[in-house]
Amino acid sequence: MSDSVENAFRKWRIYLALLISISISTGILVYSFTRSEFHEVEKGKGSFIWKDTNHNKRIDYSDSKEFTASSNGNFEEKSAWEVLADISWNSNTFFWLAMALFAMIGRDLGYILRIRILTKKQLGWKQAFHVIMLWEFASALAPGVLSGATVAMFILNREKIALGRATAIVIITAFLDNLFYVVVIPILFLIIPSSQLFPATGNESMMTVFWIGFSVFAILCLVLFSSIILYPKLVYHILTFITRFPLLKRFQGGSKKVGTDISETAVEMKKESLSFWFKAFGATVFSWSSRFLVINFILQAFLSLGFLQQIQIFSKQFVLWMFLRISPTPGGSGVAEWAFGQLLIEYSPSIILLGTMAVLWRLISYFPYLIVGSIILPRWLSKHQKKKD
Repeated sequence: MSDSVENAFRKWRIYLALLISISISTGILVYSFTRSEFHEVEKGKGSFIWKDTNHNKRIDYSDSKEFTASSNGNFEEKSAWEVLADISWNSNTFFWLAMALFAMIGRDLGYILRIRILTKKQLGWKQAFHVIMLWEFASALAPGVLSGATVAMFILNREKIALGRATAIVIITAFLDNLFYVVVIPILFLIIPSSQLFPATGNESMMTVFWIGFSVFAILCLVLFSSIILYPKLVYHILTFITRFPLLKRFQGGSKKVGTDISETAVEMKKESLSFWFKAFGATVFSWSSRFLVINFILQAFLSLGFLQQIQIFSKQFVLWMFLRISPTPGGSGVAEWAFGQLLIEYSPSIILLGTMAVLWRLISYFPYLIVGSIILPRWLSKHQKKKD
């Protein structure tokens, strides 16, 4: 148990995450930059006309089979470099990219505020920053389906928070994250038609996966709520029951202690005022909203989007996040980029531009945690090893 943090951050995990993410990002760029696309121009000034050869009633701008040479066409073929050359790199572009970076800072600030609220300021600002950065680092190394929560309790424990209390805090953060998702999704689907939240192709299969995932997280939210508010001793009873089995009996003593700490923390949290929970949930909403706004700002840097389109893009990210959560790859690599393109293709028909924006998004929202985490981790481990000795 004491080696759990070191095991989670072994070098091979870091190298594997970097290898997968860099390979995928490179693959996307190579795929995008070796393609050409067809762009609509004034009739008679183009060299191609569109023919719906696959009968999907949609212009597939990157499919050369959809276009036929014509002296009086209204489409022109462009290379990847020509598409990128058409982008106007002006103050507006850099402003929205800067806003995307600030949104990432807002995401982490929300998490830092929440962890300080839940620990009742037992963690100072610097400690809270280190905890969140290492937590995000662990999430970047772990498959999306596991996240970094399993490591977070041991990180908190190293910051002199009892393991049971740390586990209870992690359970509460998981509950708040899932609550945000479970509460907002039904509201969004009441306001925005599902046809606007899912891509035109593969709509039904993607919706099926999404609603199955949503149901799982709704049930998980209920279980977490029960373990915190309705029945604080639930986790204690689960742990004591599991450690009755012969192979796990040696963990019985430690599990009872952890279970008792979790129960006591849950009872303590249950007595907290509504303002305490509103603050914690408010920090959660702020953090998740900032996370989603990163994509909004990146798209606004390259495309001219209206307010309603921005609302749709923000809403689509609840679908995107679901696919990240069920991803088997570190940090959702591969799945994230695929879902990005599938969900946002209606805002830009350019596969080249979408691929570029997807890589930019991962450079802003994923790679920094691998870098910052790698810098913080050795010093943090060294500091806590000295305290241990």
